[in-house]
Amino acid sequence: MAISVTPKAVSTILSNPSPESSSDVPDLVVQVVDLKATGTSGNRFMFSASDGERKLRAILPSNMSTEVMSGNIQNLGLIRILDYTLNDIPNKPDKYLIVTKCEVVSPSLEMEIKTEVKLETEIKPECRSEGTGILLKPKQENEIKTEIKSEGPGILLKTKQEIVAKSAAQIVHEQRENMAPAARMSMTRRVFPLVSLNPYQGSWTIKVRVTSKGNMRTYKNARGEGCVFNVELTDEEGTQIQATMFNEAAKKFYDRFQLGKVYYISKGTLKLANKQFKTVKNDYEMTLNENSEVEEAGNEEAFVPETKFNFVQIDQLGPYVNANELVDIIGVVQNVSPTMSIRRKSNNETIPKRDITVADETKKTVVVSLWNEHATNLGQELLDIAEKSPIVAIKSLKVGDFQGVSLSAISRSIVLVDPDIPEAKKLRSWYDSEGKESSMASVSSGMSPSRNGLRSMYSDRVSISHITKNPSLGEDKPAFFSIRGYISFIRPDQTMWYRACKTCSKKVTEALGSGYWCEGCQKNEEECSLRYIMVVKVSDGSGEAYFSTFNEEAEKIVGCSADELDKLKSQMEEENSYQLKLKQATWNPHLFRVSVAQHEYNNEKRQRITVRAVAPVDFAAESRFLLEEISKMRVPK
Repeated sequence: MAISVTPKAVSTILSNPSPESSSDVPDLVVQVVDLKATGTSGNRFMFSASDGERKLRAILPSNMSTEVMSGNIQNLGLIRILDYTLNDIPNKPDKYLIVTKCEVVSPSLEMEIKTEVKLETEIKPECRSEGTGILLKPKQENEIKTEIKSEGPGILLKTKQEIVAKSAAQIVHEQRENMAPAARMSMTRRVFPLVSLNPYQGSWTIKVRVTSKGNMRTYKNARGEGCVFNVELTDEEGTQIQATMFNEAAKKFYDRFQLGKVYYISKGTLKLANKQFKTVKNDYEMTLNENSEVEEAGNEEAFVPETKFNFVQIDQLGPYVNANELVDIIGVVQNVSPTMSIRRKSNNETIPKRDITVADETKKTVVVSLWNEHATNLGQELLDIAEKSPIVAIKSLKVGDFQGVSLSAISRSIVLVDPDIPEAKKLRSWYDSEGKESSMASVSSGMSPSRNGLRSMYSDRVSISHITKNPSLGEDKPAFFSIRGYISFIRPDQTMWYRACKTCSKKVTEALGSGYWCEGCQKNEEECSLRYIMVVKVSDGSGEAYFSTFNEEAEKIVGCSADELDKLKSQMEEENSYQLKLKQATWNPHLFRVSVAQHEYNNEKRQRITVRAVAPVDFAAESRFLLEEISKMRVPK
């Protein structure tokens, strides 16, 4: 028997736009016609679902895009729809189908299936009764009004009332309308997976757990003052979405949403997520207003959303530096530091911090900063088992440029120790067999060139003239580049350092009696340290420019600490030793990672080039980089 489509499949879908569950979906085989990518990211696909007679516009959500890209779902192929929902097209009478679950029946056929259909008006029979010859015309719609003559002459039979046929969905709807609200919410309902939601969808209900809850914040703009807070919601499949509430809705739902609890949510709206502010991997974000419905789902301890990771290897962290996108990593713990106390600049509050160093199969290490409870509770657990080299999988880390590349946990970060996932087993096998004996290097130093645009000393490579001849660089936000150049001059009479607190590294002032006063720590110390803050001239083949450098980078350039250089300067009988030290630091090749930003000086905008990382030239890696650049210049034959 030849494989074909289900007759009248489109009509069946239109007659049942929202099945209660996937088990209620009949056998629906349709042909995929006009398959094409849609959206800016190209991870969604649209097509027309055809049953040979009719077509229905349809869409595959982003989680099914791999089926298309792998070639499983093909244009003119056949699929069996296992679960779906039907949505209205705004301002149009048409509808479109969202296929939330399907299976492939057949690859691409030679042609589109089409069925010839005769007009119903031409083939409808007219029926006469056998006894009297009275004409009977078939009735339309679901209302059945019978007016039939019996076989005996002269007797007219009429029904006492109209019989109206109702679908099961209509009956259930009427029953639910008669129930109390709490009972209605507890009934079995059509729960939509988050991945199927979009801005054009009509009514929907989701079942989610609150996995992160922000604080209530106030704002003030041209339209007035208000308050806002947001939550991160996760469904059973591990898909996440951020929901935001403003003003009255924020006040209504702030106390209702509790971290870790499960809720049914409906009557919200969706829009494209602002990439600048989004915190989860979802194309859309949700807004709840005061008319939205939020009800806690009871006895849902077993509803545990799967934590989905999208791991980034440590040597691939470069493109995420200072970006808004958060990353997930997995690595073997190499070192755990003691707990430190850090004072916040914003409110002068002291919070605990702990650094852990992790490594992965790329033989690179990176420092992850844990804060608050992550630092005290989880950090102590890691410190206790550090000798066993535990594996940690961490979700939602912010990537910064401290010491080149660094990671920092945030309030919604999830840390799993020795998780039972395939990636952890693979990493453990590698580490036990060869990793523990391998030499590890920090991701911030000695990075090798990469084909995928890794932001390192070898990516975004430009000449100095590229920066100096483009004065608008860094106007809106800092721009980052890599440069290979030489320190050509260090002015010896500049202010090269400042007195700093040994605890927080902030600037200190001389106290009235003795010692030094730290405004950040709010205490007086007998001693302080010196930290570099100097300007150096850097030159390359295209030109020269002045770079601002700070302590860690300046120490690598000069070759000693600011305290040591100060001692050389104070030795008046050997005054040349100070200048000799600076001279020795010049005309050595370096790789610089710099940021370019705008600042005002005497009401004039100027560029400020700041060194974010510096490393000596690895000539082997540099040669590989240059060969790769040369290969890009080759003209194809």
